Amino acid sequence: MTNLLSQARYITIIGVLSLLLASVAAFGWGALKAIKVIAVIITTYGQDSHIAIYLVEVVDVMLIATVLLISATSIYDIFIEKLPVRDGLVAHNLYELKSKLSSMMILVMAAKFLEHLVEWGNAMDTLLYGLAVAAVSATLIALSYVSSKE
Repeated sequence: MTNLLSQARYITIIGVLSLLLASVAAFGWGALKAIKVIAVIITTYGQDSHIAIYLVEVVDVMLIATVLLISATSIYDIFIEKLPVRDGLVAHNLYELKSKLSSMMILVMAAKFLEHLVEWGNAMDTLLYGLAVAAVSATLIALSYVSSKE
């Protein structure tokens, strides 16, 4: 039974490969978005009023791709074997992974809020959206702080 449970950790390879594939796809998607933004900047001589939104969208996609990559390397590092990679690319335990994911989620939410802010349709909707982002961010930060004290 011990050997079976010890070998069962290799099932996480399915998650690692899935996350890695999703990360590659997301980085490709981000690269295509970046190429489109560069084309818009060049063809409009930087005069298109939506360039800032497009650039924030590129950053947003790259952040998501990075979260997927960090998750893949971290799960592999935690369950299969240690990886010789930089500390920023891997979490060495589940608490650290949760903390990194929470931080990246906050960055993605901030990028989405910035997109919403630039489009500015209704002031009340923007205020409520910002408050929701702030509440979720504060909750994630508080949970991370409380967890670190345990």
